[in-house]
Amino acid sequence: MKKPKIFLATDHAGFELKEEIKKLLENSGYEVADEGAFGYDKGDDYPDFIIKAARKVSQNTGSKGIILGASGQGEAIVANKVRGIRAAVCNSNNPEIARLSREHNNANILSIGARFVKKEDALKIIRLWLETDFSKEPRHSRRIKKIGEIEKKSCK
Repeated sequence: MKKPKIFLATDHAGFELKEEIKKLLENSGYEVADEGAFGYDKGDDYPDFIIKAARKVSQNTGSKGIILGASGQGEAIVANKVRGIRAAVCNSNNPEIARLSREHNNANILSIGARFVKKEDALKIIRLWLETDFSKEPRHSRRIKKIGEIEKKSCK
């Protein structure tokens, strides 16, 4: 099975971790598109980078995104403004959160809180997230469909 293309984005808070994640993904055979930041700049603003990655994920069927910031919260808020995006936050070292975001919510973007997740744990979380499929159980499918209906009404 072909691996999905992965779009990465962060601001200064997640820059170093993004570079480590990029290495992991490329070494694991993923096609990676880096939407920035491309250097450490304490004055940059996460929405500038995150929106690019979210739009790319929404435009490229089957792709996924990994975004980072201090807590991951603001980044997920930005990503979730894009139709078709289901960004889930993981700002703890518990990989179960990431697994459930795929299995139950069919999350297509993982937002990591770089100040709260250790590098080793982040890499484990990402591997698990990428390896976990959406369960397609009727209750989960029904809920994803309802989210899409809300988007259609809200994003005119």
